Amino acid sequence: MTLLLALWTLGMLTRRQTLKGRFTIAAKHHITIAEIYETELVDIEKAIAHYEQSADYYKGEESNSSANKCLLKVAAYAAQLEQYQKAIEIYEQVGANTMDNPLLKYSAKDYFFKAALCHFIVDELNAKLALEKYEEMFPAFTDSRECKLLKKLLEAHEEQNSEAYTEAVKEFDSISRLDQWLTTMLLRIKKSIQGDGEGDGDLK
Repeated sequence: MTLLLALWTLGMLTRRQTLKGRFTIAAKHHITIAEIYETELVDIEKAIAHYEQSADYYKGEESNSSANKCLLKVAAYAAQLEQYQKAIEIYEQVGANTMDNPLLKYSAKDYFFKAALCHFIVDELNAKLALEKYEEMFPAFTDSRECKLLKKLLEAHEEQNSEAYTEAVKEFDSISRLDQWLTTMLLRIKKSIQGDGEGDGDLK
């Protein structure tokens, strides 16, 4: 009941701030609501909706950095829910927005990497075409460890070589530790290799 009351109160505050044109404050309230759905109620669809609303308000106030943070939350959850196209569009959008910013361009490779993984889960050819596009858009991506890993994974997948796939992931993980999201996506791709079956839930 306490959580529901908190959500109701926040909803009222958000509507009030929106009517007053205080969209930055309203955006912050939407983030708080999203976090309650995310961590307490575990309703990811509703969390996504509130992060999206927050991003819209931040965009309207030209707070692009804050909008991007919300959008990246949406993309991560969308991919987990197998809404890959939605995730791809966000990762590509944020990557394109950050690659020309001297302070943020280092992060662009991560967004293109995640977009490519989402493509890969859907279709190997899509992933190849996307990788070529990202390298053309952002030449610095070519020399990144993420891009090199993608090329190794594509080659292993094309050869239906589960061992080579796993070895490439292990090599990458030994230097840049994989988080839970990346591990989940890489496992979904690995399961599409013939002979791996449903996999053993392991990339090691």
